Amino acid sequence: MAVPLKKSRQREAILQCVLSHHDHPTADNIYMEVREDFPNISLGTVYRNLSLLTKLGKIQKITCDDHADHFDGELHQHAHFVCTSCGHLQDFPFQLEASSYEALHEKFDGSISEYSILFRGICSKCKVDMNQQ
Repeated sequence: MAVPLKKSRQREAILQCVLSHHDHPTADNIYMEVREDFPNISLGTVYRNLSLLTKLGKIQKITCDDHADHFDGELHQHAHFVCTSCGHLQDFPFQLEASSYEALHEKFDGSISEYSILFRGICSKCKVDMNQQ
């Protein structure tokens, strides 16, 4: 029998911080913001709670090329785009077609429960900056 999760004001503040952002903050960004209301919170507490919230399915963790984990409160299945020039991470409106998903299931004898797609390229801001040089 699973032990019920103890309610935590700090964990709730961390969750609300992630849910309020659409820019995929890192643990360090979340720590700096939550610290305003909880000055004694440790970075370790933030990491542990982010890990727990991810395991509980309350948030998503996205690992990028900068080796920093980013967190997303948007739980519907969607892809992400990361700019290889500036590192900006954003939601990308992409979803596998049902026929593609079915084809994957036919070629794989396991069970797929979710997927993660990360596109890489140059964002529009960096593209404009490159064209102006």
